[in-house]
Amino acid sequence: MTYYAHPTATIDEGAEIGTDTKVWHYSHVMAGAKIGAGCSLGQNVFIANTVVIGNGVKIQNNVSIYDGVTCEDEVFIGPSVVFTNIKNPRSAIPRKDQYLPTVVRKGASIGANVTIVCGVELGAFCFIGAGAVVTKHVANYALVMGSPARHIGWMSEYGHRLHFDQEGLAKCPENGDLYRLMNGKVQIV
Repeated sequence: MTYYAHPTATIDEGAEIGTDTKVWHYSHVMAGAKIGAGCSLGQNVFIANTVVIGNGVKIQNNVSIYDGVTCEDEVFIGPSVVFTNIKNPRSAIPRKDQYLPTVVRKGASIGANVTIVCGVELGAFCFIGAGAVVTKHVANYALVMGSPARHIGWMSEYGHRLHFDQEGLAKCPENGDLYRLMNGKVQIV
């Protein structure tokens, strides 16, 4: 075994877990899950069968990631985040054949107590504020907050708010990267 699992964690046979990943107290990784290298799954994390987690992903305590979710590399998922996989659940009506996929792109950050309603894509390096309810796609580098989540600004890859000048340029205060806002989209220059 090249990963660490706390003695109270449950790792079902068949789960794929990468090198140097840590699975902490009372977490459960189901048999079909695929988790990359260098990840951290906090206490009481649930990872369902068809979930795919990239490399370097940090999942904080009490997070549930259900079937149909893919998280690319270096995603941050804050405490008590919940991903759904069906838009109209009913206990008496099985709908496992109606799961909608959710994709979290590289470097995205999801704040504490966020709910992600299935069928959306969270763009690369986007930032979802604590307590938000995400019901639609989020653009790359977008900052969204609220219930339902609304776009309120843009973030750098280092997690700083971007302030664009009249030419549509902004500079990350931490590393100096330059960003361009054009036609409602942000890209690194």
